[in-house]
Amino acid sequence: MNVSGKTIVITGGASGIGAAMARQAAAKGAKVCIADLNLEAAKEVADEIGGTAVACDVTQETQIIAAIAAAEDAYGPVDIFVSNAGIVRGDPTHAASAPDADWALNWNVHVMSHVWAARALLPAMIERGSGHFVNVASAAGLLNQIGDAAYSATKHAAVSFAESLLISHGDDGIGVSVVCPQYVATPLLGLGDSDARGNLLTASDVAAAVWQGVEDGTFVILPHPDVGQYSALRGANPARWISGMQKLRGKLLAQEGGVTIENLFKLI
Repeated sequence: MNVSGKTIVITGGASGIGAAMARQAAAKGAKVCIADLNLEAAKEVADEIGGTAVACDVTQETQIIAAIAAAEDAYGPVDIFVSNAGIVRGDPTHAASAPDADWALNWNVHVMSHVWAARALLPAMIERGSGHFVNVASAAGLLNQIGDAAYSATKHAAVSFAESLLISHGDDGIGVSVVCPQYVATPLLGLGDSDARGNLLTASDVAAAVWQGVEDGTFVILPHPDVGQYSALRGANPARWISGMQKLRGKLLAQEGGVTIENLFKLI
């Protein structure tokens, strides 16, 4: 789908990958609505790109519906919905140690927000015979995030839901892309563009890969191409994959003294 002239909603669009996607979409001629918990920051990006902003807590279905309504009031029917909002909490100790509240939060942010957006938009998109969902998951949705079982499990679920959307509605004219980046220099890691190096991409790098993928009709978008190689290895030899991940976890503990996403990206 060519994004020029399209109405686009981006959740978590006030910073990081979401803000980079908003800027690039606007530069391509799209009409962008930024939906974010931080309304002030969302307005700053919206003012910069000539878009609109709305406060949105993606753990609440009613607020996703309201964000869609705000975009449609401003620009007309939503053509592309980008479910980009995400969180990282981590395992306090063992793999099942995160409290139920953290598991529920991960589930609502990483899975149900995608479901609620599709539930609100699919009927009209099917009737029009067009529309596109961009569901931002993670390399963890194809592989695993060491030290964050809730994140990994829900990102796997996000990939699965995106697949279900495309299987069920591709013939209705609905496009679906699921984005699976590895580590990106964003506020989620406490980093900015100047920290990017090697395999640590900038948010703009990821945004460019996403919009190219949308225009090409790509289902699995891999801003880090080596994630595809890792995924193939995981599928071909699960035992070898698990052994390698265990060794990586051990290296992380030995060199960094703890299993956190802020430490893990240094070894990738």
